[in-house]
Amino acid sequence: MNSDFVMLNLPPLVVGVLTAVCCALPGNFLVLRRQALVGDAVSHVVLPGIVLAFVITGSVAAGPMLLGAGLAAVGSLVLIEIIRRVGRIEPGAAMGVVFTAMFAGGILLLEQTNTGHVHLDVEHALYGSLESIVWFDGEGWHSLFDSAALAQLPPQVPRLALTLLAVCVFIAVFWKELFIGTFDPGFAATVGARPGLVGLALAVVVAVVAVMAFDAVGAIIVVAMFICPAGAARLMTDRLFPQLLWSVAFAVISAVVGYCLAAFAPSWFGFSHALSAAGMIATVAGVVFAAACLFGPRRRRAGQVA
Repeated sequence: MNSDFVMLNLPPLVVGVLTAVCCALPGNFLVLRRQALVGDAVSHVVLPGIVLAFVITGSVAAGPMLLGAGLAAVGSLVLIEIIRRVGRIEPGAAMGVVFTAMFAGGILLLEQTNTGHVHLDVEHALYGSLESIVWFDGEGWHSLFDSAALAQLPPQVPRLALTLLAVCVFIAVFWKELFIGTFDPGFAATVGARPGLVGLALAVVVAVVAVMAFDAVGAIIVVAMFICPAGAARLMTDRLFPQLLWSVAFAVISAVVGYCLAAFAPSWFGFSHALSAAGMIATVAGVVFAAACLFGPRRRRAGQVA
């Protein structure tokens, strides 16, 4: 039983946790900057770029995927500007048109190209493939201390671990610029904190996280985890660093509880099929956010003041 859990359930659980935390940390700054939909937008925009990268290179390696996603992001910005200027419509409407159109185009590309054999199809684009992540050398808990077995970990685990490390380094190095630019962009510009450049760097980090997590967890978790843990954390505190800690805690809870409910809860009630892990993790994240809305200390204080 322990060997089955380590082989079949521990790797997707770890991937889910790493993805949730990777998204939650930069998500705090998106929420505070009132750019929460940027995470949603990026997860939609990168899809056609990822598919085209695979079609051209025949590889799902991180390099081509990241390059394709980056080009798609740049192309989306150009299209938004063209539509905004030519059509004379407000930026939000232009963004909505481009993001939905590019995501729909990515879905059409997935349906028309032979990508199913590498877990890159419509279903995996939305729900990911958490359930297919298996650690064949994980024969029990002792494998966690076996260097040979650890070398055979599913590639998603070290890739997302490195991504999380990069996100933490980015936040630590640019903490002052992120802090000032988030709460007072005008003051940040006067003291040389370069809010525009840092904001662009933040968008790049969001894109990198979305790409690195995309093939494992799909668009659903990426969208939910950029917003829900950070939004719930905002309702728990008025200070930035504690908010980051709260968001990490909520992200871990959502990933662990969501995966366990998806994998094991159906059998408790006599059902023969497990649920979608990505869908359940996103659902739990939404429940956590709803609970913070109802019972969070900032919500209670607002009610008392009113």
